[in-house]
Amino acid sequence: MHIAVSGNIGSGKTTLTEKLARHYGWKAEFEAVDNNPYLADFYEDMKRWSFHLQVYFLNSRFNQITKIRQSEISVIQDRTIYEDAYIFAANLHKSKLISERDYENYLSLFNSMINLVKAPDLLIYLKADIPKLVGQIEKRGREYENSIRIDYLKNLNTHYEDWIGSYDKGKLLIVDVNDLDFVANPEDFSAIVGRVDVEIHGLFS
Repeated sequence: MHIAVSGNIGSGKTTLTEKLARHYGWKAEFEAVDNNPYLADFYEDMKRWSFHLQVYFLNSRFNQITKIRQSEISVIQDRTIYEDAYIFAANLHKSKLISERDYENYLSLFNSMINLVKAPDLLIYLKADIPKLVGQIEKRGREYENSIRIDYLKNLNTHYEDWIGSYDKGKLLIVDVNDLDFVANPEDFSAIVGRVDVEIHGLFS
């Protein structure tokens, strides 16, 4: 199986990916954040580095998916290739932080890749409002994220709602995490596992 966890910056994707991987014995594939050569520069100067960052993420994610589909074991992935294009690149273009020429080039590359990509068997979307996202971002204390603007997060959330509202590529599980703390409260994590169990059972029925 290929399971993917999606959601805005600070929604808890990586943590939930780790916990579900441990719980089910799945292999986890994470977003290329720590070794990303563009991320810190991007948050300093979004206009200059947006295209470079998005191409880096797109290539990294495509390689991940290729590896996942060749794997003989179940894999859970932190963020999807769809989010790269439909959320982040689209938002940068709409915000005039990525030029028309670069955006067209990016979309052409994405469309070439997407013809070779199979959607995850189950997509888990973590729905979170701005106060929750800000609180989580502050809690993890990544220095380069200090400059993330509220309006940037709001715009991303709008793109997420639009994308999830029309998602039709496979099974979708929406988890509202605004009032959950699945790290501190085992019952919150158990509730999510219970819902995932139902969806997984459906994949085999």
